[in-house]
Amino acid sequence: MPFGLLTGLSAALAWGTLDVVTALGSRVIGSVRVTAGMQLVTAVLFTIIFLATGASLPTEPRSFALAMALGFIGAGAYLAYFTGLQIGPIAVVSGMVAAFGGLTVVLSVLFRGESLTLLQGAGATVATAGVLLTGIAFDGGWRSTRFAGPGVVFALAALVLFSLMAIATDIALETMTWVQTYTIARVINAAVGVVAIVVLTRTARPIARRPVGGPAWSDGRIVVAVVIAGWLDVLGLIVFAIGLESAPTWMVGLAASFGPAVTIVVAVVFLGERLKRIQWIGLAGILVGMLSVAIP
Repeated sequence: MPFGLLTGLSAALAWGTLDVVTALGSRVIGSVRVTAGMQLVTAVLFTIIFLATGASLPTEPRSFALAMALGFIGAGAYLAYFTGLQIGPIAVVSGMVAAFGGLTVVLSVLFRGESLTLLQGAGATVATAGVLLTGIAFDGGWRSTRFAGPGVVFALAALVLFSLMAIATDIALETMTWVQTYTIARVINAAVGVVAIVVLTRTARPIARRPVGGPAWSDGRIVVAVVIAGWLDVLGLIVFAIGLESAPTWMVGLAASFGPAVTIVVAVVFLGERLKRIQWIGLAGILVGMLSVAIP
């Protein structure tokens, strides 16, 4: 198995598990609070790694600015995604967000000058089409085709931002280590999350309210869930960065986008969600596409 595919799938496993934890947590305390809490945890963890490894801040203003921009993009991506998971079916929203892998392939070819074999290109196309099929409902006619549930619009915003994150991270790693990049980005993430809580709560935005009728969790269980999510995010980010340092961006990004498949399986098997036939076809397309990409 190509190293880039292996690291991407490892990141996918970590992020797919994270999605389930954060989706349930968002339905207890809201997506804004879960996003901010998780990013505070990741900021602390990366700061500890930064200090323990004796790393230093980048001296080039361009590098520092790029890492900060990555932080803002990431904050928007996670908030959009967790909001989609809060208000929409987990299986559908996760499936839609997985399309960031296909968009990452396109951006890698257009802006990073990477290339694919014919079979890999076909595989990326099939996987992306499969992801899109998981996000729609088809009730007997093309005119009845619609998004498969609330939260899909947030999922679309998240998939674009996650694709930009992948490309920005690859560019940042040309002049910085992953420790420098992620430490700066995650500190910015955490700061944006705290500001979002303050602003959205004071303006009484619906997105900042605690959901009604969600799971009944104790405060201790919520804290544990947020901490676990933070650890999983750090693990996924590190493996993802290692993959980007030694493999094509498109391959690592596409493989990492398979994470929502883990979320979908958990949502269907353990949370009682149901997919329609067209969405199962979409999942099959994702699997076939990923297998095609794995062939050199």
